[in-house]
Amino acid sequence: MAASYKTFVEIPSITDYLHLRKAAGLTPRSHEAAKRGLPNTVVSALIRNGENVVAMGRVIGDGLCYQIVDIAVLPEHQGRGLGKEIMSTLMDKLKEIATTEVYISLIADGDASFLYKKYGFKETAPVSIGMAMWIGQ
Repeated sequence: MAASYKTFVEIPSITDYLHLRKAAGLTPRSHEAAKRGLPNTVVSALIRNGENVVAMGRVIGDGLCYQIVDIAVLPEHQGRGLGKEIMSTLMDKLKEIATTEVYISLIADGDASFLYKKYGFKETAPVSIGMAMWIGQ
């Protein structure tokens, strides 16, 4: 990661969150949904290039189970190790706060599974299968 990038442990602003999700190709969220959801973040990491937030990731959870969500890097900053930096920061913080019986999960889209495997994540199928649904879409 180049010296012009700086990592911060903080929750993104609603504006940055919405922009990063859309620009990185994640499912867009509404302002109201972001306003309600972001305060429930357990830990979040941002990477700035100057004043601009160019990457983010969050962890949500309850102390027993955590889920890594919203890993997003602006396309023009991809391929520079920013996703690895976000994951390293989130995992380090989780190891500080987690008990020994914590289950951490995530959904890997496309080739992102290669990144997550570097941090010890394994595919769960066929033992368990990830399931999801949308309400209000």
